[in-house]
Amino acid sequence: MQQKITDDLEVLLAVLPPPIEASLRAANKSADLLEIILDLGRQPEARFVGHEITLSEKEVTSEEIEYIVSRISEFDDDNRAGIARTLHRISAIRNRKGLVVGLTCRVGRAVYGTIGIIQDIVESGQSILLLGRPGVGKTTMLREVARVLAENRRVVIVDTSNEIGGDGDIPHPAVGRARRMQVETPALQHEVMIEAVENHMPEVIVIDEIGRELEAVAARTIAERGVQLVGTAHGNTLDNLMQNPTLCDLIGGIQAVTLSDEEARRRGTQKTVLERKAPPTFDVVVQIQGWHRLAVRHDVAKAVDAILRGRSLPAEIRYRDEEGKVQIEKATLPPPSLSEKPIRLSSQLPGVLSTLRVYPYGIGQNRLRQAAQNLHLPVAIVKDLGDVDVVITLKNYYRKRPQPISKAEQRGVPIYVLRSNTVTQMESCLADIFELETEIADPFAIVVGETQGAIQKVLSGTRVVELSPQNAYIRRQQHQMARKANLISHSRGREPHRRVRIYQNNR
Repeated sequence: MQQKITDDLEVLLAVLPPPIEASLRAANKSADLLEIILDLGRQPEARFVGHEITLSEKEVTSEEIEYIVSRISEFDDDNRAGIARTLHRISAIRNRKGLVVGLTCRVGRAVYGTIGIIQDIVESGQSILLLGRPGVGKTTMLREVARVLAENRRVVIVDTSNEIGGDGDIPHPAVGRARRMQVETPALQHEVMIEAVENHMPEVIVIDEIGRELEAVAARTIAERGVQLVGTAHGNTLDNLMQNPTLCDLIGGIQAVTLSDEEARRRGTQKTVLERKAPPTFDVVVQIQGWHRLAVRHDVAKAVDAILRGRSLPAEIRYRDEEGKVQIEKATLPPPSLSEKPIRLSSQLPGVLSTLRVYPYGIGQNRLRQAAQNLHLPVAIVKDLGDVDVVITLKNYYRKRPQPISKAEQRGVPIYVLRSNTVTQMESCLADIFELETEIADPFAIVVGETQGAIQKVLSGTRVVELSPQNAYIRRQQHQMARKANLISHSRGREPHRRVRIYQNNR
């Protein structure tokens, strides 16, 4: 479907002071305009895709700010206002007396055709969570989802800041036949979510910016009633949500579980492990990486479980090519030849398996060799992406998408992401690739066991115990365990060597 864009830009320009309006028209780049910035005592600016310009050599005056304020709707509790029947958003900065001293005038555009890239998922009836950095197009896609689904189903939009349906009492045409419920104040968003389900019998609820614990609980309630939920949340990736104690309930929540001796032996782990608490509220997570590129996690439960065990399941990549056609790169695992005959560690039969050619990015090559040697696996480290079976990298590198990672994704090379640069993580990764029937301990269970041991030492009289370096998510779990034991804990050092110390509580 060809994309069509409407922006009602003339309406926004009409509320600006004439000199600033004239400068914007002279720039003649309306299609790329993102927002106009006016701060008292500073030069006004316009931000476009890729660059910024100064609109006047003169500083913004209080009269100019008042000129705009008097021509738009009233500011809500979240300091946002709009222009009736448009998608433009004007946000205010106030001084300590409550007077407006700055304005951000953001251009709102309705883009028709954006969900063609995920239309099959949207129409499947599954609940979908959209993630991505600010300005990447989450709300634009959400608006189009509401319009398309409303053609055949009962759709209600819970519009907290009027960003989906636009300002005023009459929704913008971009939402089609979808009904819109406005929210008096952001703090009441969760109540309106429940009210929408109880009073208006929707088949689909569309909600922007789930950011509070009560909203996460309301989302779970809606999903449990059989209503399809399509929403956005703060965070770029699934990992971000898992590290957010307020929102992790959206993907099932995380808890420490104590296993029986028999179950621990069967799993080959410590007795205490981290597990998902409940089924995820959302069935599918879509990570928007750019205007025409996204990653899809079709099975959120399986993806979360894999991460909790220190592993990573590749996401499905979808993008529009230069001709505008949607291309789908299925989440791929290593070639079948690598796993035709699973082996046990004790069998020591590397000759049965093909040599795995690994391109390591940002990880210790000597550690990788050691992990392969420990497992008696045929692994070769290569330096050319054109002759590689898999890529193994660290989470922080994968998030930044450097050129080798992006190139590997484009070629469909499986990418395995480690949480930390340790031999244990590499052993677990290789065991997954070769489908070994091993007794490798769960990395998270090892961390929990180490933390429990440290707590026992401190409770037994040791003044302080320092744990091994871990990432932020694991350190948070360690701090929680220390607090439950009525002990004090602090993090020290710099990444990636930052670690937790546990102390006696002498108070």
